[in-house]
Amino acid sequence: MNKQELAILFSGGTDSLAVYALAAVGHHPELPRPVKIHLLHMLNGMSRFHNFPRERFDTARRILATKVNRPETMPDTEMMELDMGRLFQGLWLDRFEELMPRYNGKNLVCVACKIGMHTKAILYCVEHLVPLLATGYARRQDYYPEQTPIFMDKIAELSARFGIRTIFPVFDDFDDQQITRHVLEDFGLPSTGGGERKCLFCQTLTTATPVEIENYLDDMIPLAAEFIDHKLHGRIREAAAIFPPGRV
Repeated sequence: MNKQELAILFSGGTDSLAVYALAAVGHHPELPRPVKIHLLHMLNGMSRFHNFPRERFDTARRILATKVNRPETMPDTEMMELDMGRLFQGLWLDRFEELMPRYNGKNLVCVACKIGMHTKAILYCVEHLVPLLATGYARRQDYYPEQTPIFMDKIAELSARFGIRTIFPVFDDFDDQQITRHVLEDFGLPSTGGGERKCLFCQTLTTATPVEIENYLDDMIPLAAEFIDHKLHGRIREAAAIFPPGRV
């Protein structure tokens, strides 16, 4: 089987770092070692400590190179920063006063952010001919509405429309934080937090149920799909009109 390229949503946190390590050395059945790894780091405009993920990646790459007999066989890896702030605003921030009552007053800001991330990731993968996108979503974090089966199923369907397969290889494996730490420590990598940017919204309370999450996704994913289609066909005016600023 020919090796393919792989993209990973990379925050710099422990789960995405572990997915990168497992892919780099080919130690997971769903992550055969690719010919190249694209670490996609998303900028939503609401984060601090911008140097943390890059430093975590640079350190991890150096350490992983010592864990194989032939370092030259390690997949070439690059970390790409992609700005999805406009999407994040259009999916939630510009219109939250209007949107919250529609979804029983629930806070879906992180769901909106993740839709924006995946939208940008799909575009990147299509444009760079990367057929596979992996995330570090974990079952133990399913209190986050964007790390629930309903979100993952619908995002995978969106990706598939554009020929990209999105996978969640450690969702069941990482049902306990200690497993993630074990994997990282086995590679000699940092096993605690600190590698990701600190987002303004990362600890906000939400009591959204699968019903509100699904309703929101059913409303927004078609818009994301339309945006992707316009962008891929160079229809910049039509793409910009999908998520106009709230104050117009």
